[in-house]
Amino acid sequence: MAELTAVEQSLSRLRQGNEMYLAYGRSDGNVTAASRLRTARDGQKPFATVLACSDSRVIPEVVFGCGIGEIFVVRVAGNVVDPHQLGSIEYAAGHLGTPVTVVLGHTHCGAVDAAMEGHTDGYVGSITQEIQKAIGDTSDEHEACERNVRYNVEKIRKAFAEHPDLDGHEVVGAIYDIASGHIEWLHG
Repeated sequence: MAELTAVEQSLSRLRQGNEMYLAYGRSDGNVTAASRLRTARDGQKPFATVLACSDSRVIPEVVFGCGIGEIFVVRVAGNVVDPHQLGSIEYAAGHLGTPVTVVLGHTHCGAVDAAMEGHTDGYVGSITQEIQKAIGDTSDEHEACERNVRYNVEKIRKAFAEHPDLDGHEVVGAIYDIASGHIEWLHG
């Protein structure tokens, strides 16, 4: 039997972490003082990068069952990508060696809803206008969340397509259901 690639291992750990979270209703991620001290002394070695929405109901470390130093999380309303997020992902993948980035959208996303309702004023407009590009004219909330995730997956892939240090780095999309806690993995 073939050994799993680093990407496959990372995605398997994330899936298993979500299954444990669903089964037990809590995270078993190691957040002990010993873990904190170990990572302070030895540095971080995350196995995945997660670009997630800033929504307070979405806690990537918890829903993936991870502890201190296990995933590198980048958060911004609407899980949109701009140069700041790309720089963070580049750092995680290129410097820390994460083999995969997950763009994690979620159900009932306020930023997606605001984009669907045409709220484009103020600083939040930079986010909702970007989401509008992603979602087009759909009026289905779940479809809009999926489109937004897929759009940002493609933006990251395109940005790093020729990056010399990120050959083999994978970018995948997922949707977190804030009611059930289940993560739906998007394919393609």
